[in-house]
Amino acid sequence: GSGAGGPADDSDDNPIYVPCSLFFNDIEWYQVGLRFKGNSSLKTTWGQGIWKLPLRLKMDKFEDEIPEINNQRFYGFKELSLSNGYDDESLIREKVVPEIFRDFGVAAPQTAFYRIYVDYGDGPIYFGLYTMIEIVDDTMIEDQFANDSGNLYKPEGTGASFAKSTFNSSYFEKKSNEETDWSDVEALYNVLHSSQRTSDPEAWRISLEQVFSTDQFLKWLAVNTTIQNWDTYGVMTHNYYLYNNPKNNQLTWIPWDNNEALQSGKQGGSLSISCSEVSSSWPLIRYLLDDSIYSAKYKTNLSKVITSAFESSKMTAKYQYYSNLIREYAVGENGEQRGYTFLESDGDFDSAISYLISHVSSRKSVVQNYTN
Repeated sequence: GSGAGGPADDSDDNPIYVPCSLFFNDIEWYQVGLRFKGNSSLKTTWGQGIWKLPLRLKMDKFEDEIPEINNQRFYGFKELSLSNGYDDESLIREKVVPEIFRDFGVAAPQTAFYRIYVDYGDGPIYFGLYTMIEIVDDTMIEDQFANDSGNLYKPEGTGASFAKSTFNSSYFEKKSNEETDWSDVEALYNVLHSSQRTSDPEAWRISLEQVFSTDQFLKWLAVNTTIQNWDTYGVMTHNYYLYNNPKNNQLTWIPWDNNEALQSGKQGGSLSISCSEVSSSWPLIRYLLDDSIYSAKYKTNLSKVITSAFESSKMTAKYQYYSNLIREYAVGENGEQRGYTFLESDGDFDSAISYLISHVSSRKSVVQNYTN
């Protein structure tokens, strides 16, 4: 069981770091900051008595106390997120989904599989196969945008829906340029709810595109509804970033936290391919798809997704490649062990991969039926 003294709630809001030594490829990093991360992925894992907990590393967390580790980096990374594969018996969703987004031209973090061993005094224990994820405000913006000096936000809570009368800067956590104001996000909110939207749609589109990358958002939306991902905008008020790209002064959509993707979902499920059920409570979707120009672009993107980034044979090969790559570290004698895994049996892993392969074919049919 989980016992007493487990991870505290709201670890992402009130993180408690502890120092640890990190070893990889016979190299040691000293006094690295380690903490728990996540919400349901953390609480549910602990509640189930599973020690494969989601973690986060900060390489120079204790540099003020220990000057010797000033600007310490792990192959260039200051921070890294370790996803534990919660609610994903395939163990590959968090790896695959950002690749799908990037293949379709949507900025998303780089990811990699890692076997994690933890030694808290009695020798190393295999905690399981994790997906290590690049942190958006660490290296991703610098690597995927020409200029990394823009405002970066991580929206969360009621205001992250952009619904009418909900704007408050407190819902848009600044991850950069903390001394500047929130005028760019507020401008997006104001344009979105302008009466111009219905009185002069062309002028509204021009105003909107001055502050928001509608092209990137419609690409994200097409991928997101095609692959199915309920735990994000349109159902939940979190799991995305907004970056004000200095190249065009447009707020650009960046998806985050994809372990719940590639399935029909919870909390009422993923959005339908038409998004017809989406109300004005989610105006970035509703108002854009109510516009004939943006709706046409969305449908065009849908057709492109299933012939490129989410094409059936390509995805089947990808699923098979990654499942073969990680199999021996997920199941079997050298795989994850009871108490450190979400898998009840080796068959769970195989069934999850089979589901992903059938899922991509079924989603192709859904998109074709809608767009043809």
